[in-house]
Amino acid sequence: MDENVLGRTVLIFIMKKIVILDGYAANPGDLSWLPLNELGELTVYDRTLPHQLLQRAAEAEILLTNKVLIHRKHIEQLPQLRYIGLLATGYNTVDIAAAKEKGIVVTNIPAYSTEGVAQIVFAHLLNVTNRVDHYARQNRAGWWSRQQDFCYWNTPLEELSGKNIGIVGLGSIGMRVSQIAQAFGLNVFAYTSKHAKELPDYIRKTTLDGLFAVSDVLTLHCPLTEQTRELMNDETIAKMRTGAILINTGRGPLVNEQAVAKALACGKLSAYCADVLCEEPPSASHPLLQCHHAFITPHIAWATVEARGRLVNIAIENVKAFLAGHPQHVVNA
Repeated sequence: MDENVLGRTVLIFIMKKIVILDGYAANPGDLSWLPLNELGELTVYDRTLPHQLLQRAAEAEILLTNKVLIHRKHIEQLPQLRYIGLLATGYNTVDIAAAKEKGIVVTNIPAYSTEGVAQIVFAHLLNVTNRVDHYARQNRAGWWSRQQDFCYWNTPLEELSGKNIGIVGLGSIGMRVSQIAQAFGLNVFAYTSKHAKELPDYIRKTTLDGLFAVSDVLTLHCPLTEQTRELMNDETIAKMRTGAILINTGRGPLVNEQAVAKALACGKLSAYCADVLCEEPPSASHPLLQCHHAFITPHIAWATVEARGRLVNIAIENVKAFLAGHPQHVVNA
């Protein structure tokens, strides 16, 4: 028998059960999990509620999850578990310390959504400055057709060129945003742990307070940590330019949403653009959903077909690498 075939047979025998706890968001049916079938017995659940987790994961040696929370108490009751693969970049949904204590490898999927997230930053920004959705809706209601002139507008229209954009965090997404910003003619400022000598000439490194003071547009691309939780609050928003635009495509809790709502109401912020909220999905009464100066999309920046395709492919490669004995993208080494 071919050695590769023999090795694959042994691996499948050892790793008998692979379970995806919440596969629907990443793959509602337009992509394929089939390559995982070659690696073991695959079970895919669209969604898993907390009370269903232990039963569904009971015999799993490989567990894939996106937003299902896996706590220490779960890990301690899953003796067969050897690997947790996150279907996301963030790994705050898993107790990685508990997993490490049990010898369980935890991996994530870095940088798969860089293009999609950077793209939605500017989709939001252009919508605010050019009001594309506003005028499309008004045209459907007949407003342009009733005008005496060849053109019609009832909001300020702004150019991005020459304005200042501040970027908090220069990982892969923040850096891609900086590149696009430069192409639009924006002056790029950044708060980053990178040394100024590591940055392109067009990026001016500054302090966080300096970023607040100079930015016409402020966009958040830092991880959610105890240090960055509610980074944008009453005090920090007060340091921003009056009329600035705040963009959050990172994590909802990077901002204090009540502080943002107050800043929008008094005009301190002219717009809040977000693809994330602190609670997802939000209640129908969430104040930012009803605010005319808040532009909220339902956590879709990562969900382009291209990005989801990369996510699924990398998730499969992560499992293969683990089975081959050289795991990649490990977050609890």
